[in-house]
Amino acid sequence: MKPAPLIADRNTPVLLRDIEEYPGGIVIPLDKPYRWTSADVVRKVKYAAIRHFGKKNLKVGHAGTLDPLATGILIICIGNATKIAEELQSHDKEYVAGIRFGATTPSYDLEKEIDRTFPYGQITADRIKETLSQFIGKQEQIAPLFSAKSVDGVRAYELARKLYRQNGGTGMDDAAKELLRTSVINISEAELMEFRGSGPEAIATGSESIDSSISKASSRINVADTSLYGHLPSASVRIVCSKGTYIRAFARDLGESLESGAYLESLCRTRSGNFSICDAPSLEHVLSILD
Repeated sequence: MKPAPLIADRNTPVLLRDIEEYPGGIVIPLDKPYRWTSADVVRKVKYAAIRHFGKKNLKVGHAGTLDPLATGILIICIGNATKIAEELQSHDKEYVAGIRFGATTPSYDLEKEIDRTFPYGQITADRIKETLSQFIGKQEQIAPLFSAKSVDGVRAYELARKLYRQNGGTGMDDAAKELLRTSVINISEAELMEFRGSGPEAIATGSESIDSSISKASSRINVADTSLYGHLPSASVRIVCSKGTYIRAFARDLGESLESGAYLESLCRTRSGNFSICDAPSLEHVLSILD
């Protein structure tokens, strides 16, 4: 039987200096900071782990990417735990998504500016609940063109950036349908947690409450200014879904089903497999136990 990895959570005070003390490796379900890419987090943890364990060829990876403007569970695997990353990634995920209706962006979130507006007077809490029920079960989904999907060996986001420079985002949906294959996903739960009708209030977006000493990675991640659209209706939705589900695409499809447009205003992965956000340490804590 293979040795089980150590699970380092927010209660872990320190790690031993010898990686051989952890033959199964180390799994850290950390809470990814806002405006950090998953790769940024892995690089930061890997640098700290190499210094801590004194091993230059130490393997560090993650089990399931999170978008830069999302927070929540990002599973980091160190040492031999990288061998089970694919297994960890295969488990169902839970998210809480803040969705704004009546407008769209080319990236389906706030990395790009709003490009179109739509009627939204027909959107109510009851209608959202009714529409969410139609998303339960297996279905086909087209990923955002701004994604890491592969198109003839090229990352889709590279094609998306080129199209965005050429036409400012026009026709991105059509390009995604033409270039990307549909994926079969499964949504087991979709629950409306809160609805705010049209008015001056807005759902709060992600927080940048990270230490200034590690904030440089966030400076290059754009966040669109949508202050002029705070009157649009918004909702907070809890979603439980299978591996490979794009919540940005879910927001897009929900808006279309409501005869409007929609984009993702905030996103938190609250659970991945058996790992809950309640137990997830911050990046600062992970770096402190590797200090």
